[in-house]
Amino acid sequence: MRDVASGRQTVPVKKSRASVKNPRSVVIVALLIVVAWFGIGGVGGGSVGKLSQVQKNDTSEFLPKEAESVTVAAEAAKFQGEHALPLLIVAERPAGLTREDLAAVGAMAQKLPTVTVPKAGGTVGDYLTSLKPAVIPSQDGQGVLVAVSLDQAKVSTTDAKGSRPLGAVVEAVRGAVSADLGASGLSTHVTGPAGFVADIVQAFAGIDGILLGVTLAVVLVILLVVYRSPVLPFAVLMSAVFGLSLAGMVVYPLAKAGHIDLSGQSQGIMFILSVGAATDYALLLVARYKEELHEYESPWEAMKVAWRAAVAPILASGTTVILGLLCLLLAQLGSTRGLGPVGAFGILGSMAASLTLLPALLVLGRRWIFWPRIPRFDHISPSEAVTEALRPDTPSKGWARVARGVGRHPRRTWIITALALAAAAAFVPTFKQDGITASETFRTQVESVTGQTALERHFPAGAGSPVQVLVPEDKVTQTLEVISRHTDLKDAYAGVAPGAPAKVVDGQVLVQATLTMPGESPAAGAVIERLRTDLDAVSPQALVGGRAAEAQDVRSASDRDFRVLVPAITFVVFLVLILLLRALVAPLLLIVANLLSFAATIGISALMFNHVFKFANADPSTMTIAFVFLVALGVDYSIFLMTRAREEVPRRGTRQGILAALAVTGGVITSAGIVLAATFGALAVIPLLFLVQTAFIVAFGVLIDTLIVRSLLVPAVVHDLGDRTWWPSRLRKVAAD
Repeated sequence: MRDVASGRQTVPVKKSRASVKNPRSVVIVALLIVVAWFGIGGVGGGSVGKLSQVQKNDTSEFLPKEAESVTVAAEAAKFQGEHALPLLIVAERPAGLTREDLAAVGAMAQKLPTVTVPKAGGTVGDYLTSLKPAVIPSQDGQGVLVAVSLDQAKVSTTDAKGSRPLGAVVEAVRGAVSADLGASGLSTHVTGPAGFVADIVQAFAGIDGILLGVTLAVVLVILLVVYRSPVLPFAVLMSAVFGLSLAGMVVYPLAKAGHIDLSGQSQGIMFILSVGAATDYALLLVARYKEELHEYESPWEAMKVAWRAAVAPILASGTTVILGLLCLLLAQLGSTRGLGPVGAFGILGSMAASLTLLPALLVLGRRWIFWPRIPRFDHISPSEAVTEALRPDTPSKGWARVARGVGRHPRRTWIITALALAAAAAFVPTFKQDGITASETFRTQVESVTGQTALERHFPAGAGSPVQVLVPEDKVTQTLEVISRHTDLKDAYAGVAPGAPAKVVDGQVLVQATLTMPGESPAAGAVIERLRTDLDAVSPQALVGGRAAEAQDVRSASDRDFRVLVPAITFVVFLVLILLLRALVAPLLLIVANLLSFAATIGISALMFNHVFKFANADPSTMTIAFVFLVALGVDYSIFLMTRAREEVPRRGTRQGILAALAVTGGVITSAGIVLAATFGALAVIPLLFLVQTAFIVAFGVLIDTLIVRSLLVPAVVHDLGDRTWWPSRLRKVAAD
């Protein structure tokens, strides 16, 4: 309607049931919902605290069963008796080792099996594959290596308390070595694959406390700034924490039973997803509820309208992310595959809490929950107020000004924005994700890294973690000849130890050799691939395994997963958008915009990683993890925008509708994006390189989606296309009577 005298748009007054405040039945139902969620929180909170007990953090545990290195590991156990996990002790004296030093190291090695393990029970010998550790002096006379073989099954099996003995065994060995050899002036280090895994587990120990605490603190600060209320932020945080509890209540028994693979990485991401998504959904619901409180005197009536308006975009957003995450079930790598259901349960918990617990808390808190900025029953609707702000002859500010700017030059806006994103995307080929060595994994100093550095000063970098080759008995000589031609491999021998007679099992012999470089490095992976190719000519039955081969198989599985998952996730998200928007053009626009945003994020990340942070490389699965979150999560903000635009089109038309949607939702969507970026950024508190890189990529990408794609690119293209945006549907402005 227009006021005849002023010519300005007026707002029709909604009928409000002023006599109905909050019916007693509504209060009772709300209280029952809150009580039920407290019960979920009580049970689920305990499950969240026990998730670290069912983690798997050794990459070899995530390889597909058909991987060549997995086959070799299983067969090698027949020669060695058990699956061995090397633990390496390095002792050094720069001035040169004396006879007394070597004697002390030898005595320590003999004593080592008798060392008690207080935190796990028993002695170190209870967890060894051999009670006679190998003592190997270095050629430079300055170092000595003690190779200890832990029984991987024993140190990885959880005890009655849900703990794995590995960390306790490594800690006991480190204490004994330091006590026995440290006083004599020798520098000692405990490293090797077992040492690295123990240090990674220790780094992940901060997830339950530090990561969750930092995440909640960051979200609380942002909510206090957004709402300027001392009460409302705690209601939102309560829904987020209880949503996480629900997820933990489901994930813990599934991981404990072995139905899903849970790593420290996927647990941390589940925490971030649950809190970030729940806060995003809360921001959307609270904003609409606050808007409707201006129209309805009864908080219950306002919540009914707000809930109905918010449920569709929240369900669409959550469903998009869940389906995108479940696509990860197609992955070969167990850590990537396990992240799918783990993350999906996190999102389900967030949606459930945001659509049940939070509305109950808001209704019980009535208008006072917004104190001191209490929304009044005055029929001054923020959504209608933008009508005046978008008029060209009316001063505007904030998101209304942004919307007017987009509407003034839509084509220029989207072309410049798209070109800027494309320029950033040009650096994608420079993104390095060939894998990182164990030494590069940590962002803080740990003993396994300093020990590896010490080992490389006196021994080949691959010492203690040999390349293992299974060959038919009659091909041993040819195999040794092939290995001798590889300059990056040395000290090859047939058998379980140098000088020991070669053992034949099922017609096969185990051949071992030492790499001159770290086994997890990309260069070592190239050596493994060349060796496999050369040995294929010797015998089709020749198989190459060992830690270096496991790392290379992880790279191969990650590459395959990226090729499979990218089109699968893109297709699923596109289908969800079609069903939500009931159109083809709009979903295609959103998908293309998000793919461009993802490419720009990876390009900028490559520049930052290579030239600012000086990261040597990235984990092979980093880009896959980034893709699922930036496409499935990033499109959420465009979903929030487009669902509101679709609601506005019948009254305003497509061009004015998209500008009104941008102006109305600008603040809440920007806040949601900042919250999600901040929560993912909290992953950086865990001192592991792949989590720091994931935190940067996803946080930066979410900000691009929020501040550029949703704010400029998408609304400008929609404004330029007009009603064609909704093709083949006939959505357009309904003519006024």
